[in-house]
Amino acid sequence: MPGGLLQIHDPLKPRGHAVGIDLGTTNSLVAAVVEGKPRAFPVDEDGSLLLPSVVNYAADGAVLVGVRARALAAVEPTSTIASVKRFMGKGPEDAETKALGAYRFAPGGSVVRFEVKGGPPVTPIEVSAEILRALKRRAEAALTGKVEQAVITVPAYFDDAQRQATRDAGRLAGLEVLRLLNEPTAAALAYGLDKGSQGTFAVYDLGGGTFDISILQLVEGVFQVKSTGGDSALGGDDFDRAIAARFLEAHGLDVERDPRAVTELLAAARNAKETLTHQETTELSALGRTFTVTRGEMDAWIAPLLQRTGVACRRALKDAGIGREELDGIILVGGSTRVLAVRRFVAQTFGREPLGDIDPDQVVALGAAVQADLLTNRDRADEVLLLDVIPLSLGLETMGGVAEKLIPRNSAIPTAAAQVFTTFQDGQNALDVHVVQGERELVADNRSLARFRLSGIPAMPAGMARVEVRFEVNADGILSVSAKELSSGVSQAITVKPTHGLTDEEVEQMLLDSIEHAEEDIQARQLREQQVEAERILHDARKQLVAFSDLLPGEERRELEAAIARIAELRQTATESGVLADAIKALDEASRPFVERIMNRAVGTLLEGRQVDEV
Repeated sequence: MPGGLLQIHDPLKPRGHAVGIDLGTTNSLVAAVVEGKPRAFPVDEDGSLLLPSVVNYAADGAVLVGVRARALAAVEPTSTIASVKRFMGKGPEDAETKALGAYRFAPGGSVVRFEVKGGPPVTPIEVSAEILRALKRRAEAALTGKVEQAVITVPAYFDDAQRQATRDAGRLAGLEVLRLLNEPTAAALAYGLDKGSQGTFAVYDLGGGTFDISILQLVEGVFQVKSTGGDSALGGDDFDRAIAARFLEAHGLDVERDPRAVTELLAAARNAKETLTHQETTELSALGRTFTVTRGEMDAWIAPLLQRTGVACRRALKDAGIGREELDGIILVGGSTRVLAVRRFVAQTFGREPLGDIDPDQVVALGAAVQADLLTNRDRADEVLLLDVIPLSLGLETMGGVAEKLIPRNSAIPTAAAQVFTTFQDGQNALDVHVVQGERELVADNRSLARFRLSGIPAMPAGMARVEVRFEVNADGILSVSAKELSSGVSQAITVKPTHGLTDEEVEQMLLDSIEHAEEDIQARQLREQQVEAERILHDARKQLVAFSDLLPGEERRELEAAIARIAELRQTATESGVLADAIKALDEASRPFVERIMNRAVGTLLEGRQVDEV
């Protein structure tokens, strides 16, 4: 009988590098263990370790990620997707979805889809995959080799739909996702708490769009999350909105229906927040108006948001069964913990100053790198045992729309639980199984994860059949459900695929499309990057021609103006990045004497009126 070749996987064959990725709301990072130590890799040519989690879709189909994409947010707000993490696992009709930004959503379907320029609507999973691809490329450049595996971190409070969406994004980016690691757990690994430290620690993780609080206990190499809590829709972005709201109130403005105005104002609010970390007062300039903000005012505006984190902290301590005085340390995670009011609040809440040895922006990525090394390095595989927990209870719908919890929240994972149910009608030969997640008592108030039907139950009087439903949660927090009628052995099983995730066929098609169009996608991205660079250079060059016109002889001015015109033309018409790059290089060479004269004037102005011995 004819047949094909079956490839046998050789476990000894070297695999590509494994990295740790912090897929953040505001910024993302990639790191790996190099020579025994975790280190983050630059993601931009200027050496920055932080990649802004922003993706721009251009009219020509090109995609930009990071700093250059963020620069276009004000002029292309609906095609520049920021804070996409907040949309992961959300449905298009969720109230939170509609309040998260000035985007245009494609109608229909169970998944959020953004309408963008240059192509069909994109999902949060596809947007996140673009960010992961950018991180993967940078890691490959730093490690001079392929990156095939990754540990990706997620907020501890991410539900099953959000976790599955993150795993799909990794797969779409060409990564084997070794583990979805809770961000607080990653932070503790970065601090080396897996290397023999004993004690109980709180991890306060406030990022751009999510807040997590976890209580961790380390005893004789066992690393256990005792409790976790938080809010997957609370973060530094909300600080920005609080500042922006006061600006609008002060000036009597309403910009809700103006995407560009919203984007400009939120960017200015973010800059003001960051400036107030090291200054007592700052000027917020946006929409042609200015607004003075003091640190004390900002602290008052964000106080209600901090109080929400305090409620979650106290609940996490209660769930863990400990008092704050029993903690051995508090770890800060997330860029939003740089805000001084946040640090003061944490110290007051827990009664002690938090640890701050590692940059809170890097700590999660570094911890993920440690975990990736543990999972792929045979010599380290047994160094530490991670016992994480599920963030929200898992259960079933029973008669009357009641939610019956099978696995309560904060149960250590991996875990399993089973419960026996029965029929409610005579002769009933099928049972509908509705899987839900949440803490409310009624199904309508919880998150629907999946539905399936167990058919073929023998006809019996009501209450006689015995159906065992079993839940199993793996180390990634992904749920599998099975149902079995005990007398007949009839069974049905599924791996829960959340309602707001993508189907396997959709993910597979996206993978095929990405492979088929890989080369043209790279070329389009390079061209788009050069177009953005050309726009910046044109702005600067024209500004200098006006400001220092007296330093330009007539012939030289004509030469520079011709070079500028050439770039302006090619920015609109060029189909290859190299042509535009050459034009930019030509302008740079032609303008060198002009730039030197500008620098000489600046130095002369600085030294004017000063004695030689003063210089």
